[in-house]
Amino acid sequence: MFYDQAKISIRSGDGGDGMISFRREKFVPFGGPSGGDGGKGGDIVFVVNEKANSLVRFHRQVHFKAGSGGHGGTSNKTGADGETLRLEVPAGTVIRDANSSALLADLTQPGQEVTILTGGQGGRGNARFASSTNQAPRIAERGEPGQQLWLTLELKLIADVGIVGVPNAGKSTLLAAVSAARPKIAGYPFTTLEPNLGVVQFDDHDTLVMADIPGLIEGAASGVGLGHDFLRHIERTRVLIHLLDGSAANPLEDWAMINQELALYDANLDQKPQLVVLNKMDLPDAVAWEPLVAEQVEAAGYPFMSISAVSGQGVRAMLYRVRHMLDAAPQPSPAVAADELIVISPPPDEAAFAIERERGGWRVRGPRIERVAAMTYWEFDATVLRFQRILESLGITEALEDAGIQPGDMVFIGDEELEWSE
Repeated sequence: MFYDQAKISIRSGDGGDGMISFRREKFVPFGGPSGGDGGKGGDIVFVVNEKANSLVRFHRQVHFKAGSGGHGGTSNKTGADGETLRLEVPAGTVIRDANSSALLADLTQPGQEVTILTGGQGGRGNARFASSTNQAPRIAERGEPGQQLWLTLELKLIADVGIVGVPNAGKSTLLAAVSAARPKIAGYPFTTLEPNLGVVQFDDHDTLVMADIPGLIEGAASGVGLGHDFLRHIERTRVLIHLLDGSAANPLEDWAMINQELALYDANLDQKPQLVVLNKMDLPDAVAWEPLVAEQVEAAGYPFMSISAVSGQGVRAMLYRVRHMLDAAPQPSPAVAADELIVISPPPDEAAFAIERERGGWRVRGPRIERVAAMTYWEFDATVLRFQRILESLGITEALEDAGIQPGDMVFIGDEELEWSE
């Protein structure tokens, strides 16, 4: 089965905890602080693997987590950095935030990569807090928690030429005739339930990649039939072969309907270079339709050819016509330029916070204070006092008092539950 969509959860690695330690040597009775810093958590990186052709891996596994940083050690030893997790995806993968649908990356080139989440910073050891007024600090930080995000992955095939048309127009037969692809072929609607790729070889060793896009029907742009599931695969193609069924009741109506669906789905699809090809010239009905179809198509400004994918009539000439159109077509540009790939980052105003009344207490929300709370060693009085000073410096203490907090009330910050006191 062809997997071209997936929803996954990713989490970068937690930073390692900083250490509280003092030098203990035989001839150094009053050794200073020597607690090392924690290591940085691993990042989440997506990289294009040119050999990958579907998102099947992300259906077998949904949750991905990078390695956590090692804890700081004695003698100022820094913990090891967590292992970065590199997730391989096919060329043509679009990455979006599952909650907001914001576009994060559009990966189109082999080897292209982007860091979506960065690992948490390692906590500082007590050696970092030494000063002239506090030469024996019993303060350290826990590692910063990693970031978590739900993503949607969407694969848009990267092909030079896309074959579009109504069901049974002969798209799979044509692809099989011009390439080594072997799509399933039969005489009933929607034989092709997934896009097929084939490589077309020319005499001069030149090649092009052709995609057989499953048959489109009226309403496809609104999701009817296979609709949106496959219309998006046409977005990457540079030239379209619009294949008409010469045995249909009215090939011209089919042609007009498909063009309308392309325009409804995306304003740019109907602007792509399009070669209109009447297929099944081995049948009397197609021969009868050819003069009228050619007249109407060319009057609309589109190039026209007629072929028989079964017998091979006109197929070779059609391929060279497509080759010339492809040479003249502009190169596609990704939705996000390589130097503009978006990386998830903290909100601009990290000091911002909000206070909400919550059953049994008060909830304080804010990126900086939640991170500080997660990095605090609550078992040490010195780090608790430092946290209280941070609350005051950010204006949270005053805001809670103005809101009416009373001694004994519970305060929830991230995953921490704290009791308010005078």
